[in-house]
Amino acid sequence: MAKRIYVGNLPYSATEAEVREAFEQHGTVTAVDILFDRDTGRARGFGFVEMDDADADKAIEALNGADLGGRPLRVNIARERGERSGGGGRKDW
Repeated sequence: MAKRIYVGNLPYSATEAEVREAFEQHGTVTAVDILFDRDTGRARGFGFVEMDDADADKAIEALNGADLGGRPLRVNIARERGERSGGGGRKDW
């Protein structure tokens, strides 16, 4: 079973290859997803990595607080996305 790992405080210049390389030192990476702002195309400073359960735990332990591109990473198990509130939408009464 794979775990989804949240990776925060990424440098805006970080690439999927760099993140994959850092995590592969601790096990097999099945996916890397760095999020980008859809309007500007600029990285948002966080992303997600998927790894097998045991490897994920080792990677979280080793990489939380580790330096990548001059920034200390925040690494933990990704929380499931809760239902979003519908604020800000237009309502036609």
